Amino acid sequence: MKKISLTLITAFLTVAVFAQARVPEATEAYVELEKVTPGTNNSAPSDAIILFDGTGLEAWQTQQMGPGASMSDISKQIPEMDPDYKGDPAPWVVENGELVVKPGSGGIQTKESFGDVQLHIEWLAPEQEGKEGQMYSNSGVFFMGLYEVQVLNSYENPTYSNGQAASIYKQHIPLVNASRPVNEWQEYDIIFMAPKFSDKGTVVSPARVTVFHNGVLVQNNVELLGPTCYIGSPFYVAHDSKMPIALQDHGDPMRFRNIWIREL
Repeated sequence: MKKISLTLITAFLTVAVFAQARVPEATEAYVELEKVTPGTNNSAPSDAIILFDGTGLEAWQTQQMGPGASMSDISKQIPEMDPDYKGDPAPWVVENGELVVKPGSGGIQTKESFGDVQLHIEWLAPEQEGKEGQMYSNSGVFFMGLYEVQVLNSYENPTYSNGQAASIYKQHIPLVNASRPVNEWQEYDIIFMAPKFSDKGTVVSPARVTVFHNGVLVQNNVELLGPTCYIGSPFYVAHDSKMPIALQDHGDPMRFRNIWIREL
């Protein structure tokens, strides 16, 4: 009798599970999502933080730590970074609603710190006669002040591939070259996922980056090996979970506009 009962129960449960699997409601989820109004023509969505809209540099200040040449430099600088740093007003110029690098004045960084983000930024490489390679309209977008997406004139301007526009500098070559000519506005839409560290300072998950250059996917969720360095191989040094976004002064009068960010 027990054997028959168990058989009947098993059969009943099998039928019930099978029946449930055929009911569409069994696999439907209902979650009330935050409403975000999309922007139009690259304007910011309603939940974005505006970093530059052409009217001023209130969101920016002088950079606390510039790019290090080697990991030896960077690993020494990271522990000295002050999360409560208060710099001087950003020395770059606002001209015709555009943010223009003032060569020789140093990089700038946001007053606010960020971790995982979506960033939109537009930039223009001015024509500069007699310049070529890395010296032709160079700048960079540094997430957390450490991880660079290269900004460079890469339209008919050969240089090393992991240093051209939209490269993760010295780490990842873009999938394609989507550059527009000099004196034309270009767009980056970047997803940056910050590295995560354990209490002991070991890497739990490395930084990852996705980049669209002028609407073209050029970096597809690539894994970073560590901070950007010019010489040698990168490696991770534990740092705060949120740090500023920085723009590089590489000696060229690069122009930027329409900069906004969404925290993820």
